[in-house]
Amino acid sequence: MKYSLLTACFLAVSSLLVFGFFLSFLWLPFPGWREAVEVKIERGEPVASIANELKEKGVIPNERLFIVWARLLSVERKIHWGRYLFELPQSPREVLDQMLLGKGAFRRITVPEGLTVMEIATLLEGAAITRKDRFLAEARDPLVLARLGLEDQGIEGYLFPDTYYFTPRTTAQEILLAMAGQFRGNFNQSMQYKSREMGLSLHQAVTLASLIEKETGNEAERPLISAVFHNRLKRKIPLQSDPSVIYGLKRYSGHLTRRDLQSPSPYNTYRVAGLPPAPICNPGLASLRAALFPARVPYLYFVSRNDGSHLFSGTLEEHNRAVEKYQTKGHNHSRP
Repeated sequence: MKYSLLTACFLAVSSLLVFGFFLSFLWLPFPGWREAVEVKIERGEPVASIANELKEKGVIPNERLFIVWARLLSVERKIHWGRYLFELPQSPREVLDQMLLGKGAFRRITVPEGLTVMEIATLLEGAAITRKDRFLAEARDPLVLARLGLEDQGIEGYLFPDTYYFTPRTTAQEILLAMAGQFRGNFNQSMQYKSREMGLSLHQAVTLASLIEKETGNEAERPLISAVFHNRLKRKIPLQSDPSVIYGLKRYSGHLTRRDLQSPSPYNTYRVAGLPPAPICNPGLASLRAALFPARVPYLYFVSRNDGSHLFSGTLEEHNRAVEKYQTKGHNHSRP
């Protein structure tokens, strides 16, 4: 009895010591010189390889405990790839959190929904992350497009709007791969299955989502906009999407004219039936979902109320009355 009690006490003390050691490993910074250490993590790199590199560069004291902690949290596949700049000393917990958030001593950049590749390039250059011309050149590079499986479609539409963290050393190609990787991660298998079920290719689904994105900033309206376009596609009625026409114009004055609406551009959805040949912007998740899950309504038309919302109609007669009521003076063409 006495020995059993002693054994139990010994095990309890040992467990507490091990637990305390593990906690100190996670929470206490690794002692050493104050310095910045750069570590590059490759796409799909296993956590064991990451931990070994962190140990070799003096970021963490013990790679095995780091691996155990990552696996206990089931986050080994959630580590963002890219370059990290660790401002030492840091605790292993802070190091792991930083990689799960994709944050280093990087420049933070938020790419809003609905920007074109050209607008994203301008945004990145303004944030001193990469040069605009270099980004656009990489975006057109056949090798980059082939690596992303987009050689036939182009990259417009596949740069996912999100908040990113890039170092000054991040290349334009790495930025493109990161953004396209985010798209692939968000347009998941269930969405791909739904797209095929609807008879839409991935490219068609993204193109439709891009139209929805540019037509409204009101998230609640996106399934309704989607319904209008789906209904028109089924009836083979031209989509008549102004943003699509604008995207195809070489010059745009800020106001669509009758001449603009007669342009021979393949993006002129007043003259060309069906979807335009490619996305007209980079849509966010809400628009991608709306493209696949339209509202069950019979609408064929919508018109802006000039307050950020739209009035939807099922007949041309109703739509014409709405246009007369809400359209600004000088806007002399009918919207879908």
